[in-house]
Amino acid sequence: MGFDKNWIFAKNLPTWERLLRLLAGAGVIGYGWLAAPSTIVLAIAIAAGATLIVTSLVGFCPACAMIGRRPVDNNRQPR
Repeated sequence: MGFDKNWIFAKNLPTWERLLRLLAGAGVIGYGWLAAPSTIVLAIAIAAGATLIVTSLVGFCPACAMIGRRPVDNNRQPR
């Protein structure tokens, strides 16, 4: 069982998904800030939204990597 050091933190989110995560993260934080019924819901919304925003900015999602999602190939030619 080998460990490929070149695969660590290789971008595994395509551009469209990064944009979607950024918008969704902002929306979740906005919901938490404006309409959360309790402090715990606010904290959960901020944590979830921040996670979405950070993964969108970095381009790497650890959960996606754990389930086997391959790195994005930016050099691939469209068919």
